[in-house]
Amino acid sequence: RKPDQKYRAKTTESNRHKSVMKRKASTDLTTDSTTKNPRNEQPSDTAMEESTNEKVSWGEWMGSWKAGTSSADQEAERIDRQKAAFGQDTVARLKDLNVLIIGCRGVGVETAKNLILSNVGGVVVYDSNPCRAVDRGANFYVTDEHVASGVGRAEASLPELRSLNPYCRVDLCSADGITDEYLQTHDVLGSGLPFSAVVVTDLAMLTKADLFRINETCRTSNIAFILAVNHGVTASIFSDFGPHHEIFDLTGEPTQTLAVSNIEVMPSKSSLLRVSGVEDGKPVVIITVAQSEHGLDDGDVVSFDDMKGDLAVLNGRTCRVKRVAMDSPTDAKVDSKGVVFKELLKLNTPQFVATFQKQYDSYKKQFDEEKKDGDKFRVRTITIFNRLALVFDDDEHDLLGKTGLSAPNFAAYESGGLLNQVKPPVSKSYKSLSETLESTPVPQMLRGEDWEAGVGINVHLSFAAVLDFNEQEGRWPGIHDSKDASKLVDTVKAISESRKEKEGSCWSQSVSFGFPMGEPRDLDETRVGQFARLFLTELTGFCSYLGGAAAQEVLKKIGKFTPVEQWVHHDEMVLLSDCLEESGGTSYNHAPLFGSRYDHQIAIMGKDFQARAANSKIFLVGCGALGCEYLKGLALMGVGTGKDGSIVVTDMDTIEVSNLSRQFLFRQHDVGEPKSVQAAGVVKKWNPRVKVTALEKKVGPDTEDSFDDSFWESLTVCWNALDNVEARKYTDRRCLFYSKPLLESGTLGTKCNHEVILPYRTSTYNDGKESDDNENQIAMCTLRSFPYLPKHCIEFAKQAYFSDHFEFGPGQYETFRNDMMSFFEQLEAMEHGEQKKSLTLIKLFIDLQKENEGKIDFNACIRVAFTRMIEDFRTSILNICHSADQMEKADGTKFWTGTKRRPRAIDWSGELKPDLMEYLYCSSNLYAVVWGVEPVRDRFEFETVVKSLGLEQPEWTPSSANVDLSEGDGEAAAEEGSDDSEELKRDLYAVDVSKLIPAIPHDFEKDDDANFHIDYLTSATNLRSWNYDIKLSARHDVKVTAGRIIPALATTTAMVCGLVDVEFCKIVLGLQCLGRDKFLNSNINLAAGSGNFTTFTPDPPVTISSGLKLPQPESFTSWDKIEITPPGSEELTVEQLVAYLENTFGVTVDRIFAFGHDDSKIPPLYNAIDRQKIDWDITFDSDGKVQISDKAIFTQWAQLPMATQMFNRLPPTSGARKRFEDQIMTTKKALDQTKENFLSSFRGAISDAYCAAYRPGDSEEDAEARQYFDTVSEARDYVTLGVHCHTSTEEDITLPCIKYIYSKP
Repeated sequence: RKPDQKYRAKTTESNRHKSVMKRKASTDLTTDSTTKNPRNEQPSDTAMEESTNEKVSWGEWMGSWKAGTSSADQEAERIDRQKAAFGQDTVARLKDLNVLIIGCRGVGVETAKNLILSNVGGVVVYDSNPCRAVDRGANFYVTDEHVASGVGRAEASLPELRSLNPYCRVDLCSADGITDEYLQTHDVLGSGLPFSAVVVTDLAMLTKADLFRINETCRTSNIAFILAVNHGVTASIFSDFGPHHEIFDLTGEPTQTLAVSNIEVMPSKSSLLRVSGVEDGKPVVIITVAQSEHGLDDGDVVSFDDMKGDLAVLNGRTCRVKRVAMDSPTDAKVDSKGVVFKELLKLNTPQFVATFQKQYDSYKKQFDEEKKDGDKFRVRTITIFNRLALVFDDDEHDLLGKTGLSAPNFAAYESGGLLNQVKPPVSKSYKSLSETLESTPVPQMLRGEDWEAGVGINVHLSFAAVLDFNEQEGRWPGIHDSKDASKLVDTVKAISESRKEKEGSCWSQSVSFGFPMGEPRDLDETRVGQFARLFLTELTGFCSYLGGAAAQEVLKKIGKFTPVEQWVHHDEMVLLSDCLEESGGTSYNHAPLFGSRYDHQIAIMGKDFQARAANSKIFLVGCGALGCEYLKGLALMGVGTGKDGSIVVTDMDTIEVSNLSRQFLFRQHDVGEPKSVQAAGVVKKWNPRVKVTALEKKVGPDTEDSFDDSFWESLTVCWNALDNVEARKYTDRRCLFYSKPLLESGTLGTKCNHEVILPYRTSTYNDGKESDDNENQIAMCTLRSFPYLPKHCIEFAKQAYFSDHFEFGPGQYETFRNDMMSFFEQLEAMEHGEQKKSLTLIKLFIDLQKENEGKIDFNACIRVAFTRMIEDFRTSILNICHSADQMEKADGTKFWTGTKRRPRAIDWSGELKPDLMEYLYCSSNLYAVVWGVEPVRDRFEFETVVKSLGLEQPEWTPSSANVDLSEGDGEAAAEEGSDDSEELKRDLYAVDVSKLIPAIPHDFEKDDDANFHIDYLTSATNLRSWNYDIKLSARHDVKVTAGRIIPALATTTAMVCGLVDVEFCKIVLGLQCLGRDKFLNSNINLAAGSGNFTTFTPDPPVTISSGLKLPQPESFTSWDKIEITPPGSEELTVEQLVAYLENTFGVTVDRIFAFGHDDSKIPPLYNAIDRQKIDWDITFDSDGKVQISDKAIFTQWAQLPMATQMFNRLPPTSGARKRFEDQIMTTKKALDQTKENFLSSFRGAISDAYCAAYRPGDSEEDAEARQYFDTVSEARDYVTLGVHCHTSTEEDITLPCIKYIYSKP
């Protein structure tokens, strides 16, 4: 780690980007081009380690040659996920922020931590108050040594704060007070920049006059002022960005990029066509976009891009658009989501309108013929979501005046074009702290119901009163001091009374649905009194919540995202269930306090809470950003410090550099180490009494031998800190089965949510519908032949180039090389397209070895990379163009229209071209890894080798093979190639695999720059983009898209984890016994202002209809189980279980299977169809003819009907009769065996039947799975079963999970 004093000021990325993209997508690769760096990114400003690299004119943006050298940009790598959330320009602007934090208790250190991790320019902390033991309950950087020495809180926290990020300046403010002159300095920490924001996190640091003065100075000095304070169970945040603040992005939601597929000029708007502001009969320009839904509203602004020909003058111009809609008779019942309507959308707009006009006229005529007096012809308006209308009469954008175009000019449109959504800036004005303390009639509460009920009035008045209390008394209300509480109540009453006549002021008035009603109401004296009694206390959960929210407010100073309006209060009075005795004194459960680190927790929630927390057993699943925050909270709260307490944390991942911007327990020297182990070690240092066990195990169906019944049954709470849906679903199912509370949370950039799952009281994670599947799949024909957006090129580079040639291809080749017969068996299970791809790639790998006489060196890797480049970016492109030209000649219809762009081919001839060298460099090194050849990272050396090889592109001739220009998924073409596949199979059968060289398939990893993966994808993406005249993509954009990177921020993580910490406290207190309404779930977007701060009561369990009738249960929830235990020591048989279920519930049982494994491919424990087979028989009568007892036998043995018919028809002397008799006897033998097997299982013990059905086979391949099954089964005395059954009327019945418990011998 670089020490803070050696901080190297870096040129901001926003400045660097002004000089990039010099070579645009239109750069002609058929001519010499030496312009450097087309990737929106510049190299690190550190000196290159290899001086020879200065001699090459390409690849400066790459990470693969810099990996492991001082040229690698460690700062950029750290903030990789943050860049995905904010965008590159915003991240660069954050470096201009200098922040002063006043107070370094819990909220202060949390805010500082989150800002430093967010990579702002500088953070200054101010708090000279000496450390106390109680500070250790919320400030994780204060140690016993700090307390003993009496060092100031800020000074104590400074070393660890600095270690969080070597690229952020962090220092102390050692002044005696915060003066106006200090606030207005123009050179904070030597940055040459002023303070951008001030965050007050401890009211006890300031007087009322100083607080108001600092706020006013900030307002006049363009400094954002944030107040974030925790007092007992109350957390308040105030945000003031001054009298003028400009926001360039209100929500941070990605802007739409719409591909234009058609532009039409309608000289006279039809009366059925609805466009706001356009009169009937007036001309209108309609744009059709390729996307099914444009997602824009009336008046939204778009900019034109990539327009061609006469319309190129539009590029860069902005214009407002309007939605387009059609009137349709209501009785027509047009389904806008249906297939017919979607087919109509493919028509051009005049045809589309004409079709609706015919429909309208027909229904109107019928109505006129049948109408009665008073009848009205009803019409509905249907929005056409793939069309937009241009607005011309807009003074701000004045499209016509600036371009000289008129509406008819748009008829010149032929193809291409993009519409980019533009977010216009918004200016807002904010009131001062003193003004809002008085003039906020109904302050916002985090909990919606509290806001609507006006609970915030009591908190807000208490806040104003406590400032007056300090002004009058010269101190703050004492902990549990009843006299001070009484004084504060009186002060609140006085303030409220004095404001009653002031319009728009905050006073104790009635509120209805969030609106002040002007009628006096009684003050909530209990709430105000508790605010006073607990004013000086804080809880780590509230501190974390505020620290995340306050830090995010600071980041909004740059104009990205909407600030809070202006107050948000939150309190949790439910934590104070017995804080006071009836006499008004302090409960002995909460006092006296003896100076421990847990004093504030005890003062708020009691000594019994502390004892329960200490002896709680927690299972924390995951130790990434969420897990680090949760471990911090658990350690600070003293969880797992008791004799019976413990924390188990598991995570299979190791630490990466990109983790360091939000997983704050890790440092640079931890990279490569296990997350769980390192994190556990850190929190053990903070609180040595915490008993935490770190594991590196996956939690899933294959680790139930480790996380067994005794483990799950011992838990107090399971805590998810996961980043994928399937893992969450699994832990949720475990908690369902063992009836354990589960705390669930997740983040996505500035968005977050959490869910409290309580046994039998709330819905569960599995009750919802969520998956990891990509809902926005791109049509394969678009990726293959007709891309028009950068993301199409990225996806194709990942799926077709990288995956096929460096993952799938080598993998298939290795399967073939190691076991040819096994390979061909697997091949038969593939679809035709996959089969041909597999065979072709293997053939290429074998041919490469033949060409190089069985020895592959780096030169061979360059040659195959060159061949691949010419094929993908030249030959295939020329073939597409040729085929399209032939189609145009054949039918006379123009092919390259709408979003179909005519591509252009690369040309290798002439001087070496940077783009092509970059591709060759990455591709050659990827092939080198595949063949176990040492990569060549030095670019000058690589270029020298390429020049020595004299590579020449072959002359192109039209392909004799059909080029697929269809707009389907390519399956038809795959079917046509089946003959080729058979020939390839014959060729491969003749190969001597013993002579083949091993290959090493790549495993895509986005965060390892040394592996060439992202560099290759960027190069391949941008060559394909050049082919199709699409804008080039920055390396980071490729990484985010191809790597499916989830945006992540330290601020969001800290905030949501703080809220979950508070919910955990409620569980420890046992509040679940009082009902789910004591708990809160959240759904918050920190980017979109306080209106998106939402918490709510958890939903009740989802009921599942059983289909049964009373007195049987008509419904149940996923928490329910049916437990069945044999009455004696003997096990129940399957037959007895079926009888029990049928008699108990009045049903017929169809199937019994392992619960959660109702897979038709796996035979169940019991199948009613098999039971019917007991009565089936195949016999021979006295005449020697076959008798079939039940024709249902024929459904199981398809060959039997023919065999029976022919056997009975042919004479005994016929030779053919013997063959049919053999078939019949074989079937009879199989039937008898089936009956025997069924009866053995049916009349045997349930556990034996379960084992027979689900225990892996006896093959050597299944040995490990079999051992695991046996280990898990031996540790359990039960099996879980699912049942399918029906009533006598054939109605399906649903029953809960059955837990069958049996006694083991």
